[in-house]
Amino acid sequence: MELRHIDIARLSVSPANMRGAKNVPDLANILPSVRARGVLVPLIVRANGKPDHYEIVAGKRRYHAALAVADEGGAVEALPCAIMAAGDDAAALEASLIENIARLDPDEVSRWETFTRLVREGRRPEDIAITFGLTDVQVRRTLALGNLMPRIRSLYRAEKIDAVTVRHLTLASKAQQRDWLALFDDEKAYVPIGQQLKAWLFGGTSIPVKAALFDLKYYGGEIISDLFGEERWFGSASDFWAAQRVAIEARADAYRGAGWQDVVILGEGEAFHGWEYERYPKRKGGRVYVAIGHRGDVSFHEGYISAKEARRMERGEPVEKAVRPEISAAVQNYIDLHRHAAVRNRLLSSPDAALRLIVAHVIAGSSLWRVSVEPQHAHNDAISESVELCPSETAFDAQRRAALALLGFDPDMPTVTGGYMGEGGLSGLYRLLTTLSDDVVLDVLTLVMAETLEAGSALIELLGVDLGVDMAALWTADDALLDLIRDREVIGHVLSDVAGEDVANANADATAKVRRGMIRDCLTGANGRAKVEGWVPKWMAFPPSSYTERGGVGTVKRVRALGELPPAAVVVGDSAPDDATLH
Repeated sequence: MELRHIDIARLSVSPANMRGAKNVPDLANILPSVRARGVLVPLIVRANGKPDHYEIVAGKRRYHAALAVADEGGAVEALPCAIMAAGDDAAALEASLIENIARLDPDEVSRWETFTRLVREGRRPEDIAITFGLTDVQVRRTLALGNLMPRIRSLYRAEKIDAVTVRHLTLASKAQQRDWLALFDDEKAYVPIGQQLKAWLFGGTSIPVKAALFDLKYYGGEIISDLFGEERWFGSASDFWAAQRVAIEARADAYRGAGWQDVVILGEGEAFHGWEYERYPKRKGGRVYVAIGHRGDVSFHEGYISAKEARRMERGEPVEKAVRPEISAAVQNYIDLHRHAAVRNRLLSSPDAALRLIVAHVIAGSSLWRVSVEPQHAHNDAISESVELCPSETAFDAQRRAALALLGFDPDMPTVTGGYMGEGGLSGLYRLLTTLSDDVVLDVLTLVMAETLEAGSALIELLGVDLGVDMAALWTADDALLDLIRDREVIGHVLSDVAGEDVANANADATAKVRRGMIRDCLTGANGRAKVEGWVPKWMAFPPSSYTERGGVGTVKRVRALGELPPAAVVVGDSAPDDATLH
């Protein structure tokens, strides 16, 4: 068995799963926990034949709970998984993992105390992970609580702040943690938590003046103050960083001049995790580590070496002196930004390259692009099967398979989006697309746009009209829909649609089951009734309408929300679906 964190996009439910592959399980008693703390007990998975893809043998509820959190707009990290080896028994593995988790302290702060003690005794995070049936990432996240001020740990132990907030605070400097605690204690202040805290810590450009290591006379930009002059910020982040980096290098040179063997300047935003290092005096070769926060704060950690180096020295093995890079981080940043500016300016005159870049980004993603495939979550198996077998989905799947073959992707991939597994990542996919004609690349772009088009959105209403979608030609009523219509008034309107108003009025007092049977007879031509062709309920047409004045029809509500939009400025949808063929 191997424990590893796996991206949720690379997981699917195995047909052999003990809870079944299609049914969405009841998540009522697990979703709050996953929403607050994430998935703790690893899923049992096995390879499914695709590179880096796995199917879930046990842990379906945890998987669906994580999907539900993602649908709510929450951040979902890679899930802890136990990868089965040949001959492993899933039930035994699951029981073993749950038993190991049960041995842990119930709260994470207590686990941090336990893990920290074990690290001091010489246990590696990997060893701790094996002992308790956790992944390395889970252990390291718990150890990262050591970066927190004691009061924040106490608040977390008392469940006054959630796990997502704590994760972000472990990456904050002590100064940022103090600022956050001041907001937490102020009843009138806005306290950023969760993803808002991440933006507050790392995403904003408001850099406080107190973060500066340099004399303000070396800063040429504007300084902004609040109305009372109590808080001041740098108006120009670029001017601040130019001066701050010079000051950091000067401080590093001063440390070296004072006899420190080496000064390691960490990358911007890279946290200094104390549990990964051990104290070591300057006279024995200890280093200075410089941590730089996203909001400009800088902290200097004097007299440390890595824990791995400390273990080597205990064994009497030589430790290689760190080699100073040819260029500093500031020089590399200068080079990267100037080259980026030159390339993107040149890209403005290369729409053919831009087209391929867009397609590559949608399919493969990047640190700046994240596009999700429409999951088509169904409320029950009947709806799922109805959609899967409908003519539109069948035709779409044929186009998808053609695109997978054209691009040389794994033919078993469920989507083109996210389906590139070749070498070179995003760059490799872009190079592949440069070998294809513009028309073919546009066909691929059309397909991935369709894969990532959100169901149940106002855009569907707009596109349905613009593209002239005729549901009568693309859809036929089935039992999955008819069985869901249970409202007596609505059933009466539908019966009037298919059998006529006289028949509907004559059977107004009949049970819903009887009238539903009459509707089914009209649509199939059974029991002596004339078969009705091309019937589409008002809710499904483009544009949609409703049968009653009661409201609650999502399609109608979305159309009303669009308001009076101007007509399309260009003609769209003038090619028949059959013409859009990938070849």
